[in-house]
Amino acid sequence: MMNINTRIKLSTMMFLEFFIWGSWFVTLGTFLEKNLHATGADSAAVFSTQSWGAIIAPFIIGLIADRFFNAEKILGVLHLIGAVLMYQMYTATDVNVFYPYVLGYMILFMPTLALVNSVSFNQMKDAEKEFSNIRFWGTIGWIVAGLCISYLFLWDSKAGMDSGLLKNTFLMAGVASLILGLFSFALPKTPPKVSKDDKVTISDILGLDALKLLKDKNFAVFFVSAILICIPLAFYYQNANLFLSNIGVEGPTGKMAIGQVSEALFLLMIPVFFKRFGFKTTILVGMIAWAIRYALFAYGNAGELSFMLIIGIALHGVCYDFFFVSGQIYTNSRAGEKYKSAAQGLITLATYGVGMLIGFKVAGMITDSYKLVDGTVDWKMVWIIPAGIALVVFLLFTVFFNEKRKRVVDTQFNEV
Repeated sequence: MMNINTRIKLSTMMFLEFFIWGSWFVTLGTFLEKNLHATGADSAAVFSTQSWGAIIAPFIIGLIADRFFNAEKILGVLHLIGAVLMYQMYTATDVNVFYPYVLGYMILFMPTLALVNSVSFNQMKDAEKEFSNIRFWGTIGWIVAGLCISYLFLWDSKAGMDSGLLKNTFLMAGVASLILGLFSFALPKTPPKVSKDDKVTISDILGLDALKLLKDKNFAVFFVSAILICIPLAFYYQNANLFLSNIGVEGPTGKMAIGQVSEALFLLMIPVFFKRFGFKTTILVGMIAWAIRYALFAYGNAGELSFMLIIGIALHGVCYDFFFVSGQIYTNSRAGEKYKSAAQGLITLATYGVGMLIGFKVAGMITDSYKLVDGTVDWKMVWIIPAGIALVVFLLFTVFFNEKRKRVVDTQFNEV
């Protein structure tokens, strides 16, 4: 077991990492419309920077972090540069000025998600038991950021948004990024894992060796479904906070933190679902939850039906954990020792890269299509469409995925 000093350092690192992300990303869609008067297409382009960051991140990790420098030092440098870019985003008054800064920021930030994991794993003798306790503080960081925005600073209140205070989220994220950048140099040393003389190919970095797994029909069905289900996911990231703000929900960012609480709770239920119902049923529950959630958003309101919105937010744990986390475990079990890392890299590239890129584009087009003459949005239709997409993916997966081994991941949970 690691000593208490190391545990506190790693927990603080995780808290700050996700506090930074939660400080600005949740309210980004609302900020773009209210402060920068962005269209749906503009918002789609800005949100797509996350996907470009996810696509480019493996190159930064594979070509630099794993070969030449300590992970904690790269983490520090990336967050210090990130703090400067956050300040530039804070001062931007036009979406065209804002875009290059957010693109640069996401290209630097997405690799830090892998770096904080590397720093953590390097200090653990039994990662399966210890990592979740460290990663838990990341979820807490995201929740605290949302609560600060809605209930401490009131930046997402009507008065706050009318005064343009939502841009302060970038200032908060920038300060936290500066703190983590400096703090990173005090983290435990995490030396390069690969000799700089070893050859690393593009195929290695992107996990393309794992494409061999697509010969397995079931894995191919899962792979395509994972890309398609990212379209509904993109609608949530891009539109949920803006939707809640536009229809008059008080403290929307704080209420959305319920989703992170749900994510932490349902994470604990995945082993139970896997062992009792198998992979196919677990992932189908995750898929149908997306359809149900968006139906609740479509027909709920800020008045007497506000409970429907809260339930929709609370379903985030089922939507995300039961599909994406379950999918990572399934991928791990199907890949075998030789392709485990490559397979996880390929799934990440397919979902957060390709899938979300398509998703943000579609979400932007749909939002613009249902913008009314008076400038308001027909939110009912904006949510019905991704609900329908999720339902179609659910039906396709039901028909074409044939789970031969119901307990396919039991051995995985013996390891985890």
